[in-house]
Amino acid sequence: MPGHSVLQLPVPVLEEWVRARTAHYDAGFVSSDPRFGHAHITALGPFAPDPSEAALSTIADIAATTGKVRTRLQRLAQFPNGIIHLVPEPADELRDLTARLVAAFPAHQPYGGEFGDDVQPHLTVDAASATVSLATTAGLLRDVVPADVVLDRLQLAWWESGRCHVMEEWPLGG
Repeated sequence: MPGHSVLQLPVPVLEEWVRARTAHYDAGFVSSDPRFGHAHITALGPFAPDPSEAALSTIADIAATTGKVRTRLQRLAQFPNGIIHLVPEPADELRDLTARLVAAFPAHQPYGGEFGDDVQPHLTVDAASATVSLATTAGLLRDVVPADVVLDRLQLAWWESGRCHVMEEWPLGG
């Protein structure tokens, strides 16, 4: 599968945990880039594979006019496709960031438009299976969540097996 870029907000407090789960499922997606946010909340993805300088400048402007986002990660939920995730609460600032990015880049809809306008900010932590459930994941996360986090940077990250890395990064609020 070819790679793709994502505009994402790294969540350092969960990085070690998500990186380990990523390695469990597919070590090819474990990045050697120390800045790479395996644990992240997607702001917009997939994004352009090779954004122009004008696009990068627009993203920098959006990041500079977005304050740091304070949120709490405590509640686990599961999407119909089996993805188990933490729900950031509150999430209004995250939805607003996504809306501003989509307004600037209407050709890039969240998740390729798969879910329509129902954008649900989340941090993926696992995938349901015969041995993985909300309950088992909650048990594994008991020493990590709840977590009060401050999201302070926006990354343009490349996701591809064997090639995951940060392409660009901007601090929120300039």
